[in-house]
Amino acid sequence: MAIASINPVTGEVLKTFTPLTDEQLEYKLALADRTFATYKHTSFSDRTQWLSRAADILEAKKTEFGIIITLEMGKTLKSAIVEIEKCANLCRFYAEHAPQFLADTPATTDASRTLIRYQPMGIILAVMPWNFPFWQVFRFAVPCLMAGNVGLLKHASNVPQCALAIAEIFHAAGVPEGAFQTLLIGADRVAGLVADVRVKAATLTGSEPAGQSLAAIAGHHLKKVVLELGGSDPFIVLNSADLDLAVSTAVTARVMNNGQTCIAAKRFIIENAIADQFIAKFVEKFKALKIGDPMQSETDVGPLATPQILNELEAQVKATVDAGAKVLVGGYRLKKEGNFYAPTILADIPLGAPPHQEEFFGPVASVFRVKNIGEAIALANSTNFGLGASVWTNDQQEIELAIEQIEAGSVFVNSMVKSDPRVPFGGIKRSGYGRELGIEGIREFVNIKTIWIK
Repeated sequence: MAIASINPVTGEVLKTFTPLTDEQLEYKLALADRTFATYKHTSFSDRTQWLSRAADILEAKKTEFGIIITLEMGKTLKSAIVEIEKCANLCRFYAEHAPQFLADTPATTDASRTLIRYQPMGIILAVMPWNFPFWQVFRFAVPCLMAGNVGLLKHASNVPQCALAIAEIFHAAGVPEGAFQTLLIGADRVAGLVADVRVKAATLTGSEPAGQSLAAIAGHHLKKVVLELGGSDPFIVLNSADLDLAVSTAVTARVMNNGQTCIAAKRFIIENAIADQFIAKFVEKFKALKIGDPMQSETDVGPLATPQILNELEAQVKATVDAGAKVLVGGYRLKKEGNFYAPTILADIPLGAPPHQEEFFGPVASVFRVKNIGEAIALANSTNFGLGASVWTNDQQEIELAIEQIEAGSVFVNSMVKSDPRVPFGGIKRSGYGRELGIEGIREFVNIKTIWIK
């Protein structure tokens, strides 16, 4: 079956690609294996130079790459360009800091000299999603390459042009041909790759079922994996918060990337004392959002990436309303060409309705009222997810309580959750395990070797 790039605004097939044959896939695997034998000995100076050039290419062609993103998966062009800029910053961050992050670490023991050395593992397979088709790949690829590993990318099948463009960026930057390769293959061939003895580890960003599948295969072959899966992030607003700032940030946190973000705020947990004010302002701002062509600068919300995602979101909203919830704004798909769903706010959501346990991957916000911070934290922790959380309060005791008790990989106070190269990113519970970014991210796929000299 061909791999197709389809415009989510029009449904037009932009381009089709023939998946790799078994022979072509074997060639790429063998090339990666041969390349690692020499690439692992390249200097940090060379790797830094290559990644700095990659950053230059990204910045010089950010609009060109942004257009590819928007045409393939529908995010607004302005946000796609920001994504490219973020990738360039990531390249520069690791180009500067990787030598320090991976330098020998001395330890004190009863030996005459003890140290910890960080050495590359080999071929790392990345199974990546479509929602941030450049950023998700770069946050794997850049630390992978700086650590001396080589990467194979199995990208989401609806963003093949992004996948090919990324490989070309690294090649143009001077990275040896076999050190980073894109594999245009279907999901059914991932298991064989993970099983291959030449592939040493894997990382996946995607759905919970995809993560379970990859982890099971990797576990059978005793290979390490890093998983960044779904989220249903709480956005808690308490009585002492700056209400206007919280509301404006809440809108951005929910509809960014057309609502298709694992770390998007999805459950808005509001203290009763300010709930009426928050909801009124929230609804007003949702009503003002402009839906339409993501290429246009004035557009706030574009289409969902695929018809399947649109259908799933519509079914979730219907099930929530059927359970007794109220629609404050939106609640329907747009009767126009493309995968458009109206920005939606749901309230009065009964226990057991989908927003309590399911991830809504689209511009739908679920609002809950609570009496105090204790109830807020209990509700925040009541899902199987644990990716990120945003808490809005100016009370220091509440801040400390939230930081300590919220079950998540990150807690942002008076700010929306985001990924940043300088700090680790990842989740707990069914949101996955392992970390990307920061010093922790680059050390996930290295052999942490203890050296003991008597």
